[in-house]
Amino acid sequence: MDLSHAVRKFEEYLDHYDRDDDKIRLKITHTYGVVEYSRKIALRLGLPEEDVELAQIIGLLHDIGRFEQIKRFDSFEPATMDHAEFGVRILFEEGMIRQFLEKGDWDQIIETAVARHSDFRLEGIQDTRALLHAKIIRDADKLDNCRVKLADPVETFMGATAEEVGHMAISPAVMEQFRKRESILSSLRETKMDYWVSYLAYFFDINFKVSFEMIREEQYVSRLVGRIPYANPETAEQMKEISEVLERYVREEAL
Repeated sequence: MDLSHAVRKFEEYLDHYDRDDDKIRLKITHTYGVVEYSRKIALRLGLPEEDVELAQIIGLLHDIGRFEQIKRFDSFEPATMDHAEFGVRILFEEGMIRQFLEKGDWDQIIETAVARHSDFRLEGIQDTRALLHAKIIRDADKLDNCRVKLADPVETFMGATAEEVGHMAISPAVMEQFRKRESILSSLRETKMDYWVSYLAYFFDINFKVSFEMIREEQYVSRLVGRIPYANPETAEQMKEISEVLERYVREEAL
């Protein structure tokens, strides 16, 4: 593996897209953020050097399908395109992976991780190493999504201002799902606040203690909850509950 070579090829791939587009820019920054979180998780897990580099390669490629989704549909919505499936298709069915890695030694692990990184639940992976890397990319993706939600304009990823989102309600089905300590099904989301709660509920799908440690170090729960001004009184009360539940959950999982 040669991470520097893979990064150069990734940059060449990005030349096919409008780097000035806010959504493209967000996803480029996100990709490199995921590479860094993948590195940190792998190092904190004490993995061998090869697995540390492999985790970063997977981070680099995990969202490669997003750029075409944005170009075609100007959207991150799963209904417009399955970006993970598209990424697997161009990398492995069309052979683009050989531009990034000369050898095919790690193809099965990379393909599994890219294909499964955005699944609602991670199930059915039998190979131990493939499962390890699938868990790493899912945690790294969620950790950098926290950074994205704090660093980028709310309008870019929500399609509404923070103030507009804060006036909206949380759907009963979404609140019920949250109280079960589960990620939120896309089909349950009706309002922008439902989307916001679904981003917070990602914490229920974190795999590693070291990832929870980083969530605490970055104070992601309190900072994310505080990003939106909750003008809707019922929503404000529900967000207090959500904040308390998540702070306790992350603290306990980090111990």
